[in-house]
Amino acid sequence: MDFSAERKRLIDLSIQIQQIPAPTGAEAQRARWVADSLRVLGYDVETDDLHNVYACARGQQQKPALAITAHTDTVFPATTDLTVRHDSAHRRLFGPGIGDNSIGVASLLWLAQILRDADRLPVDVWLVANVGEEGNGDLRGMRAAVDRLQPVLGAAIVIEGMGISRIVHQALAARRYAIEVTAPGGHSWSDYGAASAIHVLVQLADELTQLRPPATPRTTFNIGVIEGGTSVNTIAPHARLELDLRSEDPAALAAMVGQVQAIVGRYQTVRWQQAGVSVTATVIGDRPGGGIADDHPLVEAAIRSLHAVDVKPQPSMRISSTDANIPLSRGIPAVCIGITDGGNAHRTDEWIATTPIGRGLHHLLWLTRWAAKWLEEER
Repeated sequence: MDFSAERKRLIDLSIQIQQIPAPTGAEAQRARWVADSLRVLGYDVETDDLHNVYACARGQQQKPALAITAHTDTVFPATTDLTVRHDSAHRRLFGPGIGDNSIGVASLLWLAQILRDADRLPVDVWLVANVGEEGNGDLRGMRAAVDRLQPVLGAAIVIEGMGISRIVHQALAARRYAIEVTAPGGHSWSDYGAASAIHVLVQLADELTQLRPPATPRTTFNIGVIEGGTSVNTIAPHARLELDLRSEDPAALAAMVGQVQAIVGRYQTVRWQQAGVSVTATVIGDRPGGGIADDHPLVEAAIRSLHAVDVKPQPSMRISSTDANIPLSRGIPAVCIGITDGGNAHRTDEWIATTPIGRGLHHLLWLTRWAAKWLEEER
C-alpha cells in the first residue's frame, strides 16, 4: 500500500494544529481552528460552552449513532516553545504535543473529509473534538459530549495519536485529590515554633509514600505536585499537594482511597486544630472504570482493521485511562485506538514515527465503517 500522499498531508495538518497552544482549560483557540476547518469541509458545526466541537456526517439512520472523538488539549503551558524538528534519518517528527494529540485531531479532520466524499454510512457518525482529557481536566469534555449524544449514541471510537498497535477497551479507574494545609506561619526566627504548613504537609506526604498498593490487581499512587511557602525565612502559611490513585479494580481503588482518608484524618484532630492547622482533601479528579470483553464485536472489528493494514495488534488488550472511560462507564461500547507509533509523551521532545501514519489512517477508516455496519445490524 502506498500511503505517501496521505502521510505528507497528515504531517502538515498535524503541525498546523500543534502550533496552536491548547493547555487543558484553554483550548478555545484550537477549538475555533478545528471548527473553522470542519465548516470549510461543508459541515454544520456546533460548539458548547466548554469549547467541544461537534459535526455530524449524516448516515442512513440517526440512531444508534457512532461517535469518533479526539481531544484537543495538551499538557503544555501556553508559553511552551512549540518548535517542530524533523529527523529524516529515523523518520520521526519531534514537537510538544505532536503525538498527544495533534495528529489525533488531524486524523479526525481527515476522516471528516473522507466521510463527506464517500457514500453515506448506515448510521450517523458524530465527529467530536473535545477538551479536558489531560491532567485535571478530568475528562470534562468527554463527559459533556456523552451527556449530549447519549440519547442516540450506540458506540464510540476515541483517537489518540500514538499506539497504533494497541486497542484500549478497559477503562482504568482513577481518583485524584488536592490535599491542602493552612497554618499560622510567621518569621523563621522570631516566630520559631509556630506551625508550618510545609512541615505538616511533608509529614503527611511521608505517610502517603508508605502506602503499599497491591501488585494484583495493579494499583498505583503518585504525588505529582507539591507546592507552598513564600520565602526561605518564612514559616509557611499554606502548602498543597496533588495525589493520583489508580487501579484496575474499583474495590482496590476504594481501599486505597480509604487509606488516604485515614491518613488525612490523623491531621484533622483537635491537637492539630489547637495549633492552628487546617487540613483538607478535595477530589479534583474522578475517572470512572468500565469495559467491554475481549470478544466484543467492536474489539474484534478493531483487530480485523489492524490486520487489514498489516499491523500486528498487541498480544494483550490494553487497560488505560482515556476519554473512552466515560462511554465505557455508562455501558456504551468504546475503544481507543492510535494512529502511529511514538514516544516521550508529555515531554518537550515528544515524537511520532511518520512511516506508519497512512496505515493508522486506514485503520481508523475501516474501523469506522465496520462499527457503523455493526450498529446497523444491532438496531
